[in-house]
Amino acid sequence: LAPPEAPAPMVDPYGFERPEDFDYAAYDEFLSAYLAVLTRRALKWSRLLQRDGGLSRTATDLNRTFPDNVRFQKTAQPCLQKALFNVLLAYGLHNQGVGYCQGMNFIAGYLLLITKSEEESFWLLDALVGRILPDYYSPAMLGLKMDQEVLAELVRMKLPAVAALLDGHGVLWTLVVSRWFICLFVDILPVETVLRIWDCLFNEGSKIIFRVALTLIKQHQAFILEATSVPDICDKFKQITSGSFVMQCHTFMQKVFSEPGSLSMTTITRLRESCRAALLAQR
Repeated sequence: LAPPEAPAPMVDPYGFERPEDFDYAAYDEFLSAYLAVLTRRALKWSRLLQRDGGLSRTATDLNRTFPDNVRFQKTAQPCLQKALFNVLLAYGLHNQGVGYCQGMNFIAGYLLLITKSEEESFWLLDALVGRILPDYYSPAMLGLKMDQEVLAELVRMKLPAVAALLDGHGVLWTLVVSRWFICLFVDILPVETVLRIWDCLFNEGSKIIFRVALTLIKQHQAFILEATSVPDICDKFKQITSGSFVMQCHTFMQKVFSEPGSLSMTTITRLRESCRAALLAQR
């Protein structure tokens, strides 16, 4: 007799508990193909990192941080809540102009899950908050507000029907995308997809955030345009961050670099300057 099949794990490789309606068949199908992609990418990264000079550049809410992750639960050995506290406390002392801002706990938590090192997580957090995303987590959050307005302008340029829908209902973009920006898609998109986005974020900078947002909106434009009310719009923006499209992270990332079309830093810089000036004028 063949041995009985092992029960499907209720926790993913990163420690997150899977929901009751998790589609194991779809995930297994994705993973069987994605393992080959991971192998190719691991070999590519290994070759890049062996080059001379390495790879060139082309108090918190502890109890609310990943309550569905077994590694952050108090019964875990070790419990990552202590490490998370250490990283956030150290960063608050290091960058007193920022201190602690809600959203940083999710980012630092992800870094700890991946690096398993407080020191590495601290310096990666410093790269994000201090260099890649300046003013996202400062008290005024000017950089965060500015980039949300930049996305709104990009949607008006590239997806005018969606922009008209939100404008027609008086929906502020911060209402539907603020968590995308402040959490950098953590707890919004699947873990593997977030990690692929973060690879680009660390290597190429913040433009990837706009590419991901535009891809999500463009891919689901017809679905979003079915909305007839403000709650309906908000619900549809929530729904577009789940499903097979975002689970298939390799295909998703290929779409991210093709679907939005041309997106130059010159355009983003120009939009940032105008949006920043408009925000400052409102203060």
